[in-house]
Amino acid sequence: MLKFTPILLAILYALAMYRFSAWRTARELDSRSTELADARLRRLTDRMAAALNLDRIRVHIYEIDPVNGLAAPDGRIFITRGFYRKYQNGEVSAEELSSVIAHEMGHVALGHSQRRMIDFSGQNALRTAMIMLLNRVLPGIGAFLANAVMSLLAAKLSRSDEYEADAYAAALLTKAGIGVAPQKSLFLKLEDLTQSRSGAAPAWLLSHPKTSERIAALEALEARWTPVS
Repeated sequence: MLKFTPILLAILYALAMYRFSAWRTARELDSRSTELADARLRRLTDRMAAALNLDRIRVHIYEIDPVNGLAAPDGRIFITRGFYRKYQNGEVSAEELSSVIAHEMGHVALGHSQRRMIDFSGQNALRTAMIMLLNRVLPGIGAFLANAVMSLLAAKLSRSDEYEADAYAAALLTKAGIGVAPQKSLFLKLEDLTQSRSGAAPAWLLSHPKTSERIAALEALEARWTPVS
C-alpha cells in the first residue's frame, strides 16, 4: 500500500489544485468582466437561444487584450475585450464572433471543464507513476521524459475537445440559420488575429488542431448534413 501513496497524494493534490484554480478563475472573471450589451450580437445569440429552447444566452466581456473566448468552469461564456475590439473595428463580423460564442457553449454543454478535472487528476497520477518507474532505469532524466509524455497526452486531449466544440458549434449555428461559413472564415483569420504562427510547430504538440484540419472536419460535417439531390 505504501508504494501507492505517492500516486494517491498526486491525485489529491491535482484535485485540490483544480478546485483552487477554478475558484481563482471565477474570482478574476467576476472582478474584470461585465455582461455584453451589443444589439447586433444579441440578435444572433437570441437565434441560437431559440434553437436550444433557451430564454437567452448571456455573454460577458473579459477585460483583457489577448484575442480569445472562454468557457468558465461555472458555465459562463466570455469574449475578451481584445476580441470584441476586433469586431468593433470590422476585422471580425458579428456572425464570426457568434461562432466563437457557439464554440464556447459547446465546451460547456459537453462538460469539458469537468472532464479536464478528471483528466488532469489522472495525468498527475500517471506522471508520478512514470517518474517513479523511469527514475529507476534512467536516473536524472526520468522526470523529464515523463513530463514530455504527459504534455503530449494533454495536448492530444485538448485537441479532441476542440474538435468536439467545433462540431457542437457547427450544429447550433446551422440550426439557428447562421450557418457554418462564419466559423470557417474565422478560422482562416485566427492566426493573424492572435499573432500566432502555430504552423511552425508539429501539429501533435499543439493544444488546438491546425486550421486546415478544423475546416476539413467542418466540411465533412456539412457533407453529411447536406441532402443528396
